[in-house]
Amino acid sequence: MPLLPLKIHGDFVLISGDTLSNMSLMRALQEHKERKKKDSNAVMTMVIQRSKPSPITQQSRLGTDGLFVAIDPTTKQLLHYEENTNHLKGTFSIDKMLLVDNTSITLHNDIQDCYIDICSPEVLSLFTDNFDYQHLRRHFLKGLLVDDIMGYKIFTHEIHSSYAARVDNYRGYDTISKDIIQRWTYPLVPDVLSLGNSATKLERRGMYRASEIGQSRSAQIGPLTVIGTGTTIASNTKITNSVVGKGCAIGSNVLIEGSYVWDNVIIEDGCELRHAIVCDGVTMKSGSVLKPGVVLSFKVVIGQNFVVPPYSKVSLLQQPTKQDSDEELEYADNNSDTLDSAATGTMDKLNGDSSLEFSEMQHHVSSELGYGGVGYIWSICEGSHEEEWRHSVAPIPAEKLAEITQVIEDDLELVSQDSNAPASSGELKPDSQINAEDDAVYFEKEVEATFLRAVNENVEVDHVILEVNSLRLSYNMQSADCAGAIFHSMMKLALDTTHSTHNELLRNVQNTVNTWQKLLKSYLPGKDEEIEVILKFEEICLESARELSPLFTQILHLLYDKDIITEEAIEDWESEKKDADEADRVFVKQAEIFLQWLREAPEEDDEEDDE
Repeated sequence: MPLLPLKIHGDFVLISGDTLSNMSLMRALQEHKERKKKDSNAVMTMVIQRSKPSPITQQSRLGTDGLFVAIDPTTKQLLHYEENTNHLKGTFSIDKMLLVDNTSITLHNDIQDCYIDICSPEVLSLFTDNFDYQHLRRHFLKGLLVDDIMGYKIFTHEIHSSYAARVDNYRGYDTISKDIIQRWTYPLVPDVLSLGNSATKLERRGMYRASEIGQSRSAQIGPLTVIGTGTTIASNTKITNSVVGKGCAIGSNVLIEGSYVWDNVIIEDGCELRHAIVCDGVTMKSGSVLKPGVVLSFKVVIGQNFVVPPYSKVSLLQQPTKQDSDEELEYADNNSDTLDSAATGTMDKLNGDSSLEFSEMQHHVSSELGYGGVGYIWSICEGSHEEEWRHSVAPIPAEKLAEITQVIEDDLELVSQDSNAPASSGELKPDSQINAEDDAVYFEKEVEATFLRAVNENVEVDHVILEVNSLRLSYNMQSADCAGAIFHSMMKLALDTTHSTHNELLRNVQNTVNTWQKLLKSYLPGKDEEIEVILKFEEICLESARELSPLFTQILHLLYDKDIITEEAIEDWESEKKDADEADRVFVKQAEIFLQWLREAPEEDDEEDDE
């Protein structure tokens, strides 16, 4: 029976099929309907949320290009929409007429497009009339914004507590997967969505384990990991920050870190996977290695001890050539099952026919994926190398971040040289005095988010330093600001780690300081910055983390023992508090015994030298 065409007569929701959201649409729909009653040209309402792009790469946490948008703060009408495709440029241009026609405009580079739209029927007719529109944002939306004839308008609906994000590249896939594991998408989380006898249970440190899994006692399952039902994990295997699907067989001495292993995958002994994606039915022969950024397509076989290079894409299908037509590519897609069967048949023949001569076997098992491998490594197209690391599930390499940071520093130096030049007509310059306080708050939040991601994903300290440096440049902060924000993040981590007594909390602080002292020391070049850390500690104890107050002296002593805070800085801090009010001397009094010990320690050393 042929399908009848769908006729839409009223408002409808247009959502990208790769979008994940737990938001309620009721409020956005109501706003759109009420707006439509007052203004018949209000044909679309876009759902957006705040998400500040990386100051280094100028891309969002989902791996997409940063957005520059202009919005009327009163009506929420969208006035300008532009993707920042030039990743090294943090500026954009707007039509001066927008400033003339609108009494006020807010400019944003911290908006994420959720790709959820409430549309009126006029949107469909606009697509029909403009048949050359191929992209909803790049063509349709921007076409509407510059169209002066029809006068149609687009408005925005900002969500705050709900979650909405689109998976349109590998980095977005990685980010959203981690958000699901960390329960930002509740109720769309593994333990709630699991059904039947294969129920998944949430355990400590964000570990999800399905029922009926086989795990060796010596196997280690780390935090933020999901293990699917029917999967077996052999001895001395370590899995961290990863997702392993259903029915997988993981051998002994395997390392899986930051990776996504789909269903029915076989990983033999001694394999290593770091920040990779492995699709259904893949087999990794013993000793094979996947470097960061690798993607293995369905039913690929990686040969014994073979190392797949970083960012490689591996498929059973050969890579299309530039000369391949659309018809040829469609034919290849339609015949993918045949190719899969051929590959499977080859492996069955190798396993079942002992009469094969060695030369014939050599022909079957030798491939560009090593001995026993089946599949093809697709080469990276010319000019696409940068996109590979930008959109990969692998962390951005430290050397690449350093390279971009250097470019940013060079650009800032050029800007500072021209800072006294008069502004050109129509140029907008922010009022730094008005925004200074807000910037400090946002900076601290950005540093905390960077630090927590480093903790959860085991990011190297040098990599974190590069990210914090970029934030410092972006917000025009000093080393003392960085040190204070990092110390605050460290103390918050210690507080959020499970504890029931002050002694357990102190142990959490000790563990955190031991692990991240190099990061903190990187922003303590002198005594003044060290004093700022002590002052920040006082502020934390009095305001955001009073549970730390009784431990102030012990933690200060710990920072001294670890050579993070020097004796001179502590003495100067005490001296600064000498004439302060009693309320400002609370922690000086609390630390009196420790301060007395510091004052007497040199005398004891001198007496020992005399003896």
